[in-house]
This record gives sequence, structure tokens and C-alpha cells, in this order.
Amino acid sequence: MSHSTYNKLWADAQVELSSLLAEELPPQPARPEKDRVVFFQRLITLYVRYVRVLRHLEEAYDQVLQPQKRRLIRGVLDGVMGRVVELKNEMVEKEFSEYHYMDDVLQDLKLTPADIEIPIPRFFLSERAKELEERRKMLSDVTSTMEVPENLRPPLSQAMSVEEAIRTLQVAERARQGRLRARFMRDIQRAKRRQSVAPDQRADDPHAAALCIQKMWRGHTQRERTKIMREQELIFLGMVMEPDRWRPGDAIAAAQRNEAGRRGKQEEHERDYQDSIVAVTDELREAEGPDVKEKNKTQIRQWFFECRDATGSFPDYPDEEEGGSTLIFAEKTPQQLLEEIAAKEEEEVNKKPKEKDEKEEKTKKDKGKGDEEEEEAGLRMLPSAFLSDLAASTKIYRDVWQNRGESENFTQRHEVELIKEDKRPLIEAEIRLQVDELMRQELASWKLTVDKDKGGKTKASVKKKKASKSGKKKKKEKDLTSDRTFESLHRELVEQGLLRQADDVRLQDFQGDYSYLGTTLRQNDIEPMPSLSDVRQVLALYGVLPLGSKVVHEKSPLIKAILLVGPAGVGKKMLVHAVCQEAGATLFDLSPLNTAEKYPGKSGLAMMIHMVFKVARLMQPSVIWVGDAEKMFYKKVPKEEKESDPKRLKKDLPKALKSVGGEDRIVVVGTTRDPGSADIKTLCKVYDKIILIPRPDYSARYVLWKQLIRKRGGELTPALDLSSLAKISDGYTPGHMVRVIGGVLTERRLLRQAARPLTAAEFVPPLAKFDPVFQDEEEALKNWYAKTPLGKQRLKAATGKEEEEAPKKKDGKKKAKK
Repeated sequence: MSHSTYNKLWADAQVELSSLLAEELPPQPARPEKDRVVFFQRLITLYVRYVRVLRHLEEAYDQVLQPQKRRLIRGVLDGVMGRVVELKNEMVEKEFSEYHYMDDVLQDLKLTPADIEIPIPRFFLSERAKELEERRKMLSDVTSTMEVPENLRPPLSQAMSVEEAIRTLQVAERARQGRLRARFMRDIQRAKRRQSVAPDQRADDPHAAALCIQKMWRGHTQRERTKIMREQELIFLGMVMEPDRWRPGDAIAAAQRNEAGRRGKQEEHERDYQDSIVAVTDELREAEGPDVKEKNKTQIRQWFFECRDATGSFPDYPDEEEGGSTLIFAEKTPQQLLEEIAAKEEEEVNKKPKEKDEKEEKTKKDKGKGDEEEEEAGLRMLPSAFLSDLAASTKIYRDVWQNRGESENFTQRHEVELIKEDKRPLIEAEIRLQVDELMRQELASWKLTVDKDKGGKTKASVKKKKASKSGKKKKKEKDLTSDRTFESLHRELVEQGLLRQADDVRLQDFQGDYSYLGTTLRQNDIEPMPSLSDVRQVLALYGVLPLGSKVVHEKSPLIKAILLVGPAGVGKKMLVHAVCQEAGATLFDLSPLNTAEKYPGKSGLAMMIHMVFKVARLMQPSVIWVGDAEKMFYKKVPKEEKESDPKRLKKDLPKALKSVGGEDRIVVVGTTRDPGSADIKTLCKVYDKIILIPRPDYSARYVLWKQLIRKRGGELTPALDLSSLAKISDGYTPGHMVRVIGGVLTERRLLRQAARPLTAAEFVPPLAKFDPVFQDEEEALKNWYAKTPLGKQRLKAATGKEEEEAPKKKDGKKKAKK
């Protein structure tokens, strides 16, 4: 597509964003909403609209060539991503559920489920391609030089004993005789069939032979003709896609090549832009620097004399911490400026701690009263950390780019005038610092001269430095590895198996269909099980977007740990690796099974945790995976696992998590299939978000069978009844399906597809060898989730107990005050 197409896409996204900001930032504060259903409906509508804007901005940022436009789009893109995450967290707080169903909103806005799919920005990986390649190379270099453990080494070839050799020969000979016997019996059966043919059916009768051939040929041709007619009818009705549409056409291939070419031009334009910034900055410094310097000196000297005429003495030069000469250039008289400086000094000296305490108490009381009033009034939107930035970026778009003519900039190169406008304030600030130094010396010499002429004592213009506000200093963690380099720590973690390469899977590989009946079920007071598509969306919002964008992670609600709960084979481990791949994150493995017998003792354990989190901060974004997370919080450790001590990280891991702040793009992801064996209170204290992953429903199984068979190389024909296969495989997980398809679609079977198409019956016998996930197991997980903090809140909200408890709490507070 052309430049104008992506510029229009950006313009449309900005128009929609302006409309959203007008709704969220009205001139007057909106009245609180008393109806929870209406409020939540508005919240979901905002969420859907922001996701659409996010999709448009992501595509525009990926394809726009102009470097200055891309910088503005990137800022807006980060802000919209953060706002989407904020709205998701607000929906969770209001509905007490990690999953939300918005099929009614999609119907009102005439959208499809694909329109609200959270896009994974491609710049997460493209802008860090060199860094990620260096990390892969460093990891591969360490693993290639590692010694293979003895238990993994292939056994050495040893001489076979006589008894083993005889036994091997006997097995081979018996197999040979069995094959000969089978062939002999097959020949006998064929001879019997020939003898059983009736004597009147002569093989040399040409009329009978021709009749038989005609009969078979006409039946074959008619069946083929009927098959073609049936396929054409299904295509006409729109029930089957045309065969030519399965493969991407020439236009799609050309569009993909065009997009790749535009990404290459982006790098070229970015290099030219960076070179131009340096050249334009030097040119401005040489051309306009001397004039700005002299102008500032003249203004500051004039201020000196005005202050002397007004007060009778030269003023003190403002410190750099106060702004230096920027205070002088403010539109104020010298007398006002001196009064302000003196007032500030008096306030800082005369501040009393009692007044601070009184103010804090008043603000707390006011806040408490305000909160109570808001609770009584109704529901309000939570304050956002991104709306102000989005409003500022939208203003820049209107002022600079909305009506800017670019008819002469066909190649979409950078604009020099915009660089000059951007760099002038920086050069002026740089010159101001130099002028401040010179004028401080000049002022000191003038004061000295004037005081000598007066015959008075010289006054030292030394200001007392402001006492730094010494709040409670955070205790710095002791660096246990201060004498070691990053390379040595990285190598040791790789050798110990605590740092590993993530599998090459993507979040889109976690297939699953959208839940179309979620809203209907909830309206009938039935809590639906989430679909696999919902799980994918939640992981993108909680894991990928905060890890991929530093701005989103710092400003959005902080999520330090996520727990994935579900039966074996539903894809928990795959999701961990997919999050790492999508965000370009480093994967650390602190599973109890992996850490057993490594770094023994308390000091060794502290060293292991310290090393993992130190390297994770240096290589952020990072994901720390804890497989079988329930073992760390066992109610009672099984006898067979006591030697491995699975609970050794129970205290140290939560302590390390407390040190993770908004600037650390680190997330702990735990996976468990048996959460009931763990202490639920301690488990829920560690993990901020608990995500329940169900077994796939019918629509998800249908999509999984189709995609997995096609990915393996199988051809989907009418002979393969996917609907029946999806119905039969009820209770089976994606892991079961992958193993079954791998066993059926061997190389030999793939080569024979043209002669013998695949059928659903081929997948049934291998599938029957596995035990499915029964309804009881899924219900047990659902009941366990209802005991989590969010599950309890959801249950109270569904039964209406939450509204009953709220007035009781207020009455209790009033009685306590009395």
C-alpha cells in the first residue's frame, strides 16, 4: 500500500482517539453512575474502541516511513496500550472476573471477534533484533561448550555376549519364518478364491468382459460427477471455500514483499534522520549560538542594574537548582523576583513538623470523606496515568501534522525545520548554563568592586544549601556477587539449567475460538468457562504488553506474578514460552524439580535467588517460570518428594518479588495442574493474577484439529469429518491432539494422501489410548478458583451479598466512632 494509505490510517485512529478523549476528559467532571450494569457496559465499549485504535496505530507504526511521524505514533501507541491495560484492570475490579464477554457490544458496533484481538506490536522484536541475536549467540556459545552430563551421554558400545547374540539371531530367524508362513498362506487363499469361481463365467468371453468394464467405468464416472456437483453447490452456498483461495494469491505475496521493503526503508530513513540531527544541531549552535549568548548577557546585566536601582544593592544570582537565569527571564519585576526568592527561603526554614502532621491528617480526613461520598454517589472511572500524555500527543498531532502539506515530500524523508524547532530549546538551555557561569563571575566582581568603593566589609554571596529532604531511605540489597562479571553469572546460570532458551512458539499458535454465549449465560446466572481465545487475550494484556513496552510497565498497574491453572496438556508451558518469544524476554526456570539439589543450604539458596534476579534485571524483560508451582506451597509434602525439598523457595521467592518495582520488567509465571494440594492463602499472596485455563470446547477443538492437521502437512478433504472428530474428542486437551496427529501423520501416510485421503476414523484408535480430562476434574478446578480472593468476590457479587455487607461496614464504623 502507499504512503497516503498509512497516513489515512493514522489520521482515522487519531480522530477516534480524539473522540475517546473528549468522552473521558470532559470539561466538567461526569456524574457518578449508580447502575452497575450501565457503568460496566460503558467500560466495555471504551475498551473495544481503544483496542480498535490500538490495532490501527500498530499497523501505521509498522509501515509509516517518516521518522518524525513514527516518533509521535510510538508515543501515542504506548499510551493507548497502557490505557487498554488500565481498562482491563478496571473491568476486573468492577466485575470480579479475569474474563469478560462482550459479544453484545460487538453486535452493536458491527464488529467481529478478530477486531478486538489484542495485537502484539512488531516493534517489540524488530527494534531489538541485534540485541536478541547477541543473546541467542551468547547462550548458544555457552551451551556448545558445556559438558554433557554422564546420565545423558550415550552408552559406550560393548562386546555382545554369546547368549545375547544367539537370542538376537533366534528372534530374527523366527520373524523371517513368520513372514514366509504368512506369504504362503496368502497364496493358498488366493488359489482357493480362483477355484470357487463358477464354471459358466468363462474368462475368454469378450462380451462379459466388456460388460463388466462398462459397469465399473460408468459407476466410477457417475460418482466423480456427483462429487464435483456437490462441491460446486457447497461453494455456491458459501459453505466451503474455493480450492484456489486456500493458498495466498499473487496480490497477497506482492503486499507482503511491499511491507518487508518498507521496513527496510524505515531503517535507511532513520539513519539519515540521526545524521541530520547531529548536522542541524551543530549548524544551529554555530549560526545562532553567539547571538543567543549575547542577548542573554545583555538581559541579565539589565536585570542587575534594575535590581540595584530598586533595592540599592546587587541581587544574588539564582542557583542552578532553582532554575538559574530562567527565573530572571520570567515576566516579573526585580522586586517581585527578590520577594519570591526570600519567601521561599523563609518557608523552608520555618516549616514545622507539627504543621506537616496536621496537614497530613486533614488531607487523610478529606480523602476519607471524599471516598465515602463517592461510594454513596455511585461508580466512577479510576484515575488514569496515560490520558494526559494521550491528550498532549493529540494536540501535537493537530498542531503539526493534521493539516501539514506533504506534496513535495513524496519519499517521506525527515523535515529539517521540525528538527530545528525541536533542537532550539535544547541549544538555548545549553547556552544558558554557560552564560550563568560567566555572569555569576561578573556579578561577584561587581559586588567586590562596589563594596570596596563603599569601604564596607565584603559580603560573601554564599547561600546555604537546601537541606535535602531525607525521607526514609530504602535499604540497598547487599550485592553478593559484586566481584563477578555479568558474563560469569550468565554462564553459571546456563550451566546450572536455570537460564534457558525459550521454545519457538507464538501466542497465535495457542489456537482457540471466541466464546459467543458468554453474555447470554451470565444473564441467566450461569458462570461460563472461558474459551482458549480469552486466555490468549489475558496473557497478551498481563504479560506481553507490559514486558514489551517500558512505558506501559512503569505507569500501568504493576503485575509481578501470574499463576496459570489448568489440567495437564492445555498449553500452560506453551503460553510461558510464547510470552517470552513475543516480548523478546529471557527465560529463567525456578521450578522445584529444576532447582532440586542445586545450591544447597541457606547461603546457597540466597545466592541462587540473588543471581537469578540480578541477571534478570540486567537482561530485562525477563520471565521467571515456576513449573508445578503448587509444590512450593504444599500442605503436606509427599514421601517420595521429601528428598528434593520442593518448599525450599517458599520464603525467599516472595522476598525477592517484593524488591521488583515498576522499573524492573520482570514477571514470575507459575504453572500448576493440582492447586488443591497447596495452601491457598500463601499461594494467592504470591501471585497477583490467577488465570484458569479450561479444556477446549467444541468450537476450539474444531479449530485445533483443523490447524494442527494442516500444520503437520495433512490435506483437509470432505472425507475428513472434522465436526465428528471434534465431537468425539470431548474432554481431550490440545496436548493429546498433538500426540495423536504426530502418531497418525507419519511420512509414509502423508505421501499416500493423494490415493487415500485422511478420514476421522484414523484418529479415533490412537485417541482412545489416552485418558481424557473428565468433568469432575474441571469442576474441582472451578471450585478451587471460587476460593481465591477474586473468586470469593465474584461469588458475593453474584449472590448480592456484597451490597448487603457495604452498609453494615459503614454502620460498624459509625458505632466505633461513637
